[in-house]
Amino acid sequence: MSALVELRDVWVEYGDKIVLERVSLQLAEGGFVAVVGPSGAGKSTFLRLILGQEAPTRGKVLLGGTPMRAECGPDRGVVFQRYSVFPHLTALQNVLFGIECAGAPLIARLFGARRREARDTAAAMLAAVGLEHSLHVYPAQMSGGMQQRLAIAQALVKHPRVLLLDEPFGALDPGIRLDMHALITRLWQEHGLTILMVTHDIGEAFKLGTRVLAFDKRRHDPHAPHRYGATVTYDLSLDRKTLPPPALVEALGGTDLPQRDLA
Repeated sequence: MSALVELRDVWVEYGDKIVLERVSLQLAEGGFVAVVGPSGAGKSTFLRLILGQEAPTRGKVLLGGTPMRAECGPDRGVVFQRYSVFPHLTALQNVLFGIECAGAPLIARLFGARRREARDTAAAMLAAVGLEHSLHVYPAQMSGGMQQRLAIAQALVKHPRVLLLDEPFGALDPGIRLDMHALITRLWQEHGLTILMVTHDIGEAFKLGTRVLAFDKRRHDPHAPHRYGATVTYDLSLDRKTLPPPALVEALGGTDLPQRDLA
C-alpha cells in the first residue's frame, strides 16, 4: 500500500506554546489508523491538520504527494462525536445536500435528471448505513446511533480519500457502540476507505485499527510545560493477536484488554 498522507517534521505552535513537535509519519492508503493518548496530547490538533482546518507552524503535510492546503476539501470526510447533521432536514435531504453543494456550488441545488440521480445516490448511501427505511425522518426523531449513521452517510457520499473520525462513538450506549463498530468495519472494507480515528478508548483502538498511534510528550519541564509538545510515542502495526503494551495501558489509565475480531 502506498502512502496517502505524509507528515514531515511537523510542529504546531500557538505563540510560545508547543502542541506538537517532530511528527513524521506515513499513513498508507487503505489503512485503519487509530490515534490514542492522554488528554492534551495533541490528538485533535493532529486530526485538524489532516482535515485541513490547521496548517503546521513548521514542516509539511502531504496528501497523495501534494502539499495539503489549509482548508477542508471533499477528499476528506469527517464524523464528530456530536452528531453533525442538519436538524431541519430529513435524512435524505441531509445526504443530498452535500451532493448538491458539490454539483452546484453557487446555489446548492440540482434539477431534473441530475437531481434524480443525486437523490438515488443519497438513498443508496443511506441504505449502506442501514437507514433505508428512514429517508424522510428528521434527526430529532432518531436515536443517537441513527444520527451517527446519518453523519457517516453524509461524510461518505462524496467518496473522500480519507475518512476522519473524532471520538465518533464516545456518546453512544455500549450496545449501540458495538453495532457501530461492525458498521464502520464493513464500510471500511467494502469501500476501500482510509480511516483515521481518534479515540480515548484503547480497547476500541486495538479492536478496530490496523495501526495504532499513541501521542504523548516525551520531554517534560515542570517550570515551562508549554515549551514541549507531544509526538508519536508508540506506532504499532496490528494483527489479530496484538495487544496493547502494558506501559501504554498504564499511561492511558488502564483498560480491559480487547479481543480483536477482524477477518
